Amino acid sequence: MAEEWGKQAFAARRYNEDATQSGGFAYTNSNHTRGPFEGPNYHIAPRWCYHISTLWMSMVVIASLFTNGLVLVATAKFKKLRHPLNWILVNLAVADILETILASTISVCNQFFGYFILGHPMCVFEGYTVACCGIAGLWSLTVISFERWIIVCKPFGNVKFDAKMAIAGIVFCWVWAAACTAPPVFGWSRYWPHGLKTSCGPDVFSGTAATPGLPVTSSPLAASMPAYFAKSATIWNPVIYVFMNRQFRSCIMQLFGKEADDGSEVSTSKTEVSSVAPA
Repeated sequence: MAEEWGKQAFAARRYNEDATQSGGFAYTNSNHTRGPFEGPNYHIAPRWCYHISTLWMSMVVIASLFTNGLVLVATAKFKKLRHPLNWILVNLAVADILETILASTISVCNQFFGYFILGHPMCVFEGYTVACCGIAGLWSLTVISFERWIIVCKPFGNVKFDAKMAIAGIVFCWVWAAACTAPPVFGWSRYWPHGLKTSCGPDVFSGTAATPGLPVTSSPLAASMPAYFAKSATIWNPVIYVFMNRQFRSCIMQLFGKEADDGSEVSTSKTEVSSVAPA
């Protein structure tokens, strides 16, 4: 079988076709193996695996839209939440909701049909969107950690988090994310279907100089599992970093008709302190 895969990969390269090979498996657009854009890839995993992944990603989309939507609605309704210290939390919610709407929905559609039905251009779009929004979200967490460290460990220092510093942190997150995820769009490596071939990411199996590293043999199903769990971060980010914030939690509860407790109601002048209060 390995010899047959080697012949397929060689034939694909001979005719300038796309080939992705790693350790114990290879995918090519030869006549022997269906490409990721040509039809259902049930030779990679059973049909039920695609059904389960469709259900899982549908739940992720719904839960992510709900939790991150609550963050945006609460911030828009309550003025005391619009302090510059909280802008990076809103930026995290925006990154998660953009990834959900622009990328996760594409993944759900492809999983339903069993292959990347939307074609290669949308593969590049989805891969870039996931990478860009994901890295912007990770840098947002870094900025949050830095802000909280300054406030908790150096409360009487000379650093003041005003609007300019908040905007600078947000701009840095997005510029850095957009820049470091752009090379595959312009030909340095590429965005290509991976795992179950229903979502795209950097082509780490090509063996080119742009993707260095030791070859690792893994089944497509096993290789796709971390990606599906990683995409659920759009649910847990607002739960951990926003809903556990006492001030945000109080305002969100008010959205559902619960009156704020006297201990959780704070004035605008104390927003900076309350924004980092423990749960």
